[in-house]
Amino acid sequence: MLRLSWAGFRERWTLFAGAVLTVCLGVALVQSSLLLLVSASTTSAPAGAGALARMSFDASTEAAVALLGVTLGFAALLAVFIISSTFAFTVEQRRRELALLRLVGGARRQIRRLLLAEATLLGLVGSALGVPVGVALMGVQTWLLHRLGFVPDGFSGQWRLWIVAVSVGTGVVLAVVGVSLAARRAARVRPLDALRDTGEATRVMTTARLLTGLLFLAGAVTLIGLSPVGGAVGGQAMAMNVSVCAAIALTLLGPSLVPAVARLIPARAAGVLGGLATANLRDDRRRTASTAAPVIVLVGLVLGQASASSSFTAAGQLEQQRRISADLVIDAPGPTGDRVTTTPGVASASTEVEVPIALTTGSGDLAYTRSATALLVDPAGYGRTHPGAGDLTALRQGAVVAGPGADGFSPGDTVGVRVGDQDLGSLPVVAAVPQAIGGGATVLLPAGVVPAEQLADVPSHTFVQLLPDVSRQQAVSTLTEVGTVSDLDSWLERDSVARTATSTGVLIMVMGLGGLYALIGVINSVVVAGATRPREFAAVRVTGFTRGQVVRAAVLESIMVAFAGLLLGLLAAAGTLIGVIATTAAVAGTVTVDVPWLLVGAVVVGTVLVTAVTSALTTRAATRQPPVALLGARQ
Repeated sequence: MLRLSWAGFRERWTLFAGAVLTVCLGVALVQSSLLLLVSASTTSAPAGAGALARMSFDASTEAAVALLGVTLGFAALLAVFIISSTFAFTVEQRRRELALLRLVGGARRQIRRLLLAEATLLGLVGSALGVPVGVALMGVQTWLLHRLGFVPDGFSGQWRLWIVAVSVGTGVVLAVVGVSLAARRAARVRPLDALRDTGEATRVMTTARLLTGLLFLAGAVTLIGLSPVGGAVGGQAMAMNVSVCAAIALTLLGPSLVPAVARLIPARAAGVLGGLATANLRDDRRRTASTAAPVIVLVGLVLGQASASSSFTAAGQLEQQRRISADLVIDAPGPTGDRVTTTPGVASASTEVEVPIALTTGSGDLAYTRSATALLVDPAGYGRTHPGAGDLTALRQGAVVAGPGADGFSPGDTVGVRVGDQDLGSLPVVAAVPQAIGGGATVLLPAGVVPAEQLADVPSHTFVQLLPDVSRQQAVSTLTEVGTVSDLDSWLERDSVARTATSTGVLIMVMGLGGLYALIGVINSVVVAGATRPREFAAVRVTGFTRGQVVRAAVLESIMVAFAGLLLGLLAAAGTLIGVIATTAAVAGTVTVDVPWLLVGAVVVGTVLVTAVTSALTTRAATRQPPVALLGARQ
């Protein structure tokens, strides 16, 4: 069977090349993300670092591990869908060939074995190419991590020999899984039905595919409904996952939806070529859906995640503006002590120092310790600076308050806290400040719980309120001796820039290379679709169409498919925006939506241009030979 598979591979290499490419890039992306994830989780703090420095290093590596975990999951999701879509398409394009094998005596199980053997072979070839590509890709991801500030200096991805086995296994498994369902369906279709395009062969939407698509669609609707009650953390996670479920659902339902949406485009205005393009869309729904699938995934995930990230960042900035009451902000190393409060003209001041901690929640076998952050504050000053914080008079030595970024515990619970080498033991949670869309410290601790000498180099923010009749210029001149003084608006603007840069960096890490992979999947699907149509193009040409007209009709058809994929992808992204609206309204009290229109425009225009150019080049290559030679080659 492998010999027959190899012969088929050599004969149809143009059809299988796209499958090999998707496996290669999918394996490379998964391998690179996995190696970096393992490297980040095993990195140790530099020798000689202080207790707080080690804890800060551990917190940053944990954040990098979480980021790389999301990147790995996104890469795996894309690989599964793009590889499955590509392999299923290659099987469908060989429906007549497989029917002939059945007619000359091939059993159903032999057809399945043939296709699975081909998938194994293609998976091995793609994995062999993907391993060295993954090494180069790891260098790119490492550079991005350093450039965006997610890993400390000196971090690098470490090669592990076992990754070869994992990569090869991943490539083969993805290829076999991607072809298995299509192989089962191809073996089930009667040979004569396949040859005549009747009966079971004409069914595009199977019952299993329809039910799975509806299940994911129901999941997206459920996430939208639950996001308002999920709180700041859970609501954001559910809202951002809406586009994932919706994109999967619309991709699975693509054979029914894509042609219907594409026909809404007034292509018949282009005359005969438009009519030809529309007829091709109607007659080959499998090809149409397979070409649109990576477009739906690309647009739905990239724009959905980007819009959600931008909106939640904007909501966090608005929260900062509403929740802080101050005239000036002082940035200084370490706590400022009485140097601010004793300054003439200062009505009150609240110094906040954020430190890394090890936080333990739960008890017994359910106890869980994780890296978190604590804000060292004076309860009275914090309440004046943050008017909506509530009553914090119970915050004292031996107690904590749940902070704006708290998750998994509430007043009445007990948590374990360790700051550097100082174990504060189990502390009761005596109050909670409102959760924030923009996150923040996990707990609030009283200022004196950490010795001042340990905080000498830790950055602090002091929010200052001035007396009504004091000259702001004079106060700034005096307070400059303590640290860098800014008015509140300027400080909030810098904080906003930092928040935006962080969210953009996360988006680039998670979606950047994955989005590029999805774009390559779009190109690949167009190339594979065009590479299987030389005889179809030849048949059109012998009826009187010129080569240029055939190319223009194919380009128009691809643009229609791209627009259908774009519309469905935008629909998936819109689902996430509905979740964002519900979450921000419930948590922050104000609906906040910030759509990155520049990115939307770039994705839409770029997808259409890439699809059109790829289709034009592929069709020209497929129409190089004279039509009579192609039609007479195999009769």
